[in-house]
Amino acid sequence: MRFWLPLLLILLCPVMLLAQGGTITGKVSRMDTKGAIAKASVFLSNSSFGTSSNDDGTFSLTGIRPGQYQLIISMIGYEDFTQTVMVGKDPIKINAELLPNVTQLHEVVITTPANWKINYALFLKRFFGESDNARKCRILNPHDITFIYHKATKKLEAYSSDFILIENRALGYKVKFMLKSFTSDDINDEIAWQGNVLYTEMGGSASQKKVWQTKRDDIYYGSSRHFFRSLQNATLSKDGFQMMILMRKPNPERPAASVIQHKLDAFNGINRDSINYWLMKYNLPKYDQNLIRQPLKETDVARAINEPGLFGIAFPGCLYVIYTRKREETDFKDIFRPLDMPNYQVSVISLSQPYALFDQNGSVVTQTALFEGTWSKNKVAELLPIDYVPVGPPPAATF
Repeated sequence: MRFWLPLLLILLCPVMLLAQGGTITGKVSRMDTKGAIAKASVFLSNSSFGTSSNDDGTFSLTGIRPGQYQLIISMIGYEDFTQTVMVGKDPIKINAELLPNVTQLHEVVITTPANWKINYALFLKRFFGESDNARKCRILNPHDITFIYHKATKKLEAYSSDFILIENRALGYKVKFMLKSFTSDDINDEIAWQGNVLYTEMGGSASQKKVWQTKRDDIYYGSSRHFFRSLQNATLSKDGFQMMILMRKPNPERPAASVIQHKLDAFNGINRDSINYWLMKYNLPKYDQNLIRQPLKETDVARAINEPGLFGIAFPGCLYVIYTRKREETDFKDIFRPLDMPNYQVSVISLSQPYALFDQNGSVVTQTALFEGTWSKNKVAELLPIDYVPVGPPPAATF
C-alpha cells in the first residue's frame, strides 16, 4: 500500500548518522546598542546541549547530534531569541540580537493558598504522571508556576515566567523547564504543553549512574523516538516494530465527551438512574474501528523530503504501531486490539493535517500528530533529551 501525494516527497533512503557532531557558534548582543551580552543562557531546547555567553557575548556548542533543533537564548530583562537550526556537518554561525523585555500581561489570577495547593497537586499528576518515575521527580521552585482552573470545562492551565527547576532522580537529570503553556483537559482526557527544556546530568556514584542509564534505555526502546529513528533508517522489523492501518469513525451511539460530562454533573446526587445511563454512555467506545492487518513497509508511509535532515509521514486513517519486545500492562479502552494478537505494546498515530514532518533525531517537528496508547503514558517524568542515544542492547522479544 502506498499513500503519498506525488508532489510531496521523494524516495526514502536510509540515513547514515554523522559520526562527527555539529557545531553552533555565535555572539549575543543588544539589538539597540549592539553591545555584547554576557552570561546569557544558550541552549538547544529539549536537548542536553547548553552553555552561557562569554564576557564578549560569544558562545559555542559542539558535538551536537545531527537533526533539527530550536536554539534558545534567554537573559533576564530581554525577550527570548529563538531560531530553528538544522545541525549537520557544516558549522552554523548565529548573530543573536536581543530586544529589551516588554512586560507581557497575563490574565489576573486571584487564588487562595488552598486553591493553589489543589491546582498544584492536579498539575503534578498531569505533568509528571503517576508512575514510579513520577514519584522520584521534584520541582524546586513550585511557586514560580501560575495556575488557572476553569471549573465549567474542567481545564487546568499553567505557565511560568521563569525556568521551573526539576530534579528527576528516576533518570538522573536536572531539568530547566520554561513552561510557556500547559493545558489539562479532563473531559477529553488530553494534555498539551509548550516550553523550552534543557537537561543536565546529575552527579552520582558509578552504580547509581548505571541504574539511571538502564532506566533511560528502557524508556527509549519502543518509544516514539525509537520508532521514528527506525522508520527513517528502514530498520523497523529489525528493531521490533510493525505498522498497520487502523480505520476509525466516531461511534454514533456515544455522545460527545463534553455532553456526557455535562449530564453527569447535572444529575450528580439527584437521579441515580440518569447517572447510570450516562456512565453507560461514557463507557462506550469512542470509535467504530477496523484494523487492516496487512503489514506496512517504511516506504509505504515515509519519505525523505527535499529539505536535508527532514522526513515526512502520511497515511489514511490512523497508523497502528506495534512494538513486539514489550508487554502492555495498561488497558486502553479506545485502542483496538484483536483478540488473537499477543499483548504487545500498541500506539496509534493520528494526523490533523495530510502529513507530519520528523527529523533525524526522531522528533516530530510539526504540531500535526497525536499519540494514543503506550506512547501517551509517558509524561515529563519519562522525557529524554532529543539527542539521547541508548547505550545498552534492546530488549529481547517477550513472546
